[in-house]
Amino acid sequence: MTSLPPQEFTSVARAEAPLDENRGFACHVLIIGGGASGTLMALHLLNASPNMRVTVIEKSALLGCGIAYSTTDPGHLLNTRVHNMSAYPDRPEHFRDWLRQSGMAPGATDESFVGRQIYGRYLNDLIARERDLPEVSRLRCVKDECLRLEETPKAVIAHLGDGTCIRGDRAILATGHAVPVQSHAVLTSGWDFTPPADPGQPVVIIGTGLSMIDHLITLLRNGHRGTITCVSRRGLLPQVHTETKPMAISRGHVPLGAPVSAILHWMRGLAADAERQGGTWRDAVDGIRAHVSAIWRAWPEAERRRFLRHAASFWEVHRHRVPPDSARWLQEARDRGQLRILRGRFEEATMGEDGLIAVRIRTAGGERVLPAGRAVDCRGIRRDPAKDSAPVIQDLLARGQSRLDPLKLGIDTNEWAQVLLADGRPSRRLFAIGPCARGAAWEITAIPDIRVQCAELARHLHAIEAQEPVGVSRG
Repeated sequence: MTSLPPQEFTSVARAEAPLDENRGFACHVLIIGGGASGTLMALHLLNASPNMRVTVIEKSALLGCGIAYSTTDPGHLLNTRVHNMSAYPDRPEHFRDWLRQSGMAPGATDESFVGRQIYGRYLNDLIARERDLPEVSRLRCVKDECLRLEETPKAVIAHLGDGTCIRGDRAILATGHAVPVQSHAVLTSGWDFTPPADPGQPVVIIGTGLSMIDHLITLLRNGHRGTITCVSRRGLLPQVHTETKPMAISRGHVPLGAPVSAILHWMRGLAADAERQGGTWRDAVDGIRAHVSAIWRAWPEAERRRFLRHAASFWEVHRHRVPPDSARWLQEARDRGQLRILRGRFEEATMGEDGLIAVRIRTAGGERVLPAGRAVDCRGIRRDPAKDSAPVIQDLLARGQSRLDPLKLGIDTNEWAQVLLADGRPSRRLFAIGPCARGAAWEITAIPDIRVQCAELARHLHAIEAQEPVGVSRG
């Protein structure tokens, strides 16, 4: 498998109609962000009603890719099987059929794990088809960055980086993960996969999750010969996918509102039941998945904090598993002594006089200094959304037009994805989906969860518009 050439993708840039042209549609929705979340949201809005018009505002040149699916390394695989990656939850065969018909993976089955860059191509293709319809398209794509959203009694106005404005009836924030500002000058960003100049030098990776797996695979595929040391507080590694048959768990059997300790006890009991029936703990975890958001919402803030502090890391390595091929790279590197995993807390990284980076960590045995030709920050996505989020979100926070959730995982929303103002009131016209609003549902970072959220919000907005006069915001 080779990387897809850039020209294979459809660019955001194109000749656009005047930004204030309404074309007579009942509702005009602005989507801020054209990565996976924004693309899925656009597709579901267009599918929900023929009277919806959608404008996607995306600063990069490609739609549908975002951070995760813009990788150029074919060794970076989806961590979810093909049958769970359709853009449409009610059409599980859609992605598989596209893989076969497009020629991207003619032999793909429901159980396959395909390259992430291919999934980016899938989303890009779906949105391009909607945009390039021969009749009047209901989708417009604007290549720019939204810096500010202004909500008025009759509309919401997006202020773009080039000084222009776009007016809509609703706006949906779909800016994805907050990309952390690199506070350590000598650390390489977890999203930078440029191979080291010297393949023989040692590499230190801070973090042992999915991002670490990506970096490890890229290093090894590029012929890296030096040692690779990965450090995290618990030293936990993502578990490996095997055959699974998710347990059927009804909502009535979920102990909603029970404390974290009781929920974990219940989960262990389900895992034991699965094993007694000839399966594995994976059957229980995958069966619980549909109820995670309900469990999270039922917890008070104190229990949510307790889960994040004591159990989240363990849950994530079991919930977000890696394909067997990805696990094989890791295991083979460990077997030959090239890769080692350490438990320790990252303290600092400084450039030494010998030209190597000194990575200082604290372990149970005391302080250690690890020499590295490159040190990569793969500490995951739980960062500071107040400073790492997109400019439009930072502006909303600064003006009190949004607030962070109590745990500071992202902007605060209610169950209908409405953005909550600083005083807790829901905005009438601003919504947020996906990772940028993680605090409301917790499990909203993977495609199977995001697509469901998008479908539900699209239906909700369609129902709202059906109850309001057509053109209510045309003032």
